[in-house]
Amino acid sequence: MKYYLVALFDNDSYNFVEGIQKDICKKHKLYKKLPTLHITLEILDDPNMEELHKVLSEILSPYKKFRVCLNGVICFDPPYKSVNLRVENKGYLVRLARIINEKLSLRGFNVKDTIHNWDLHVSLANTNYAARNWSEAEYYAACESIKSKGIQKLARIDRIELWKPVNNKKSMVVQSYPLRDY
Repeated sequence: MKYYLVALFDNDSYNFVEGIQKDICKKHKLYKKLPTLHITLEILDDPNMEELHKVLSEILSPYKKFRVCLNGVICFDPPYKSVNLRVENKGYLVRLARIINEKLSLRGFNVKDTIHNWDLHVSLANTNYAARNWSEAEYYAACESIKSKGIQKLARIDRIELWKPVNNKKSMVVQSYPLRDY
């Protein structure tokens, strides 16, 4: 089974991004329940959970809450039809993602081969778990609509979580790693 290590927003940042997500999803009638907004840092295949928790606790223990810059939009064309907020690939988040990838790889975990060409993003709307499949015309219209807004925002990350790929918020979270306050 695949597991996802994700960075999650504090309440203020989440509410800002969720407002954008609601606009798209309501206009195109995509979801009955909105997916949780997050930034995927790593994807792991069949990890040893005990060892993983130990390594992640060790890696994340010194980290404090931090900010990321949401700057513009990335659209992944069909078959994905995914509209996403671009996360600038610099600073604390990129360093954290690189360290996680390197340390887990060194410990024998099955992780991405390279983190260097990974586009960090926040998925707003796509075909995963959607109530219906949106047309290419709707996808392109949504992408252009969001691009025209010129979104730029500093958002705060307050925790890292390990998730199972299920669309049930209660059973999705395997482990939560809150970050320290400043």
